[in-house]
Amino acid sequence: VQLQASGGGLVQPGGSLRLSCAASGSIVSINTMGWYRQAPGKQRELVAAITIGGTTNYADFVKGRFTISRDNAKSTVYLQMNSLNTEDTAVYYCNADIVERLRIGTVRTPAWGQGTQVTVSS
Repeated sequence: VQLQASGGGLVQPGGSLRLSCAASGSIVSINTMGWYRQAPGKQRELVAAITIGGTTNYADFVKGRFTISRDNAKSTVYLQMNSLNTEDTAVYYCNADIVERLRIGTVRTPAWGQGTQVTVSS
C-alpha cells in the first residue's frame, strides 16, 4: 500500500491550505487516518485524526482552525488548514491504519505518506 500526500506550499500568515492524502494498493479497509507534523528540531506530533466512522480528534494547537475529513470511497483524507501562523510551518505527514489484502490473507499495515512541506511566512 502507498500513501500519496499533496497540497503543501508557501502561504502568508492568516492564509489557508488544504492537504490531501490518497491511499492505494490492495486495500480491504482503512481504520483511523491522520495527519502528523514535524518542525525542524522537534519531534513528530499528531495534528488530527479521524476514524472510519468519522469521529475526529484534534491537537489543542489546531482546534478551531484545522478540519480533518475523509472520503472512504476514494481512500483519501484531507486537512483543511485555516488561520495559519508561522508556528504551523512543518513537514506534514499522513498516516493510515490499513487492512491490506495479501495472497495469504489480510494484514494490518500502518502506512505513512512521504510528507509535504507547509511554510507559513510573510
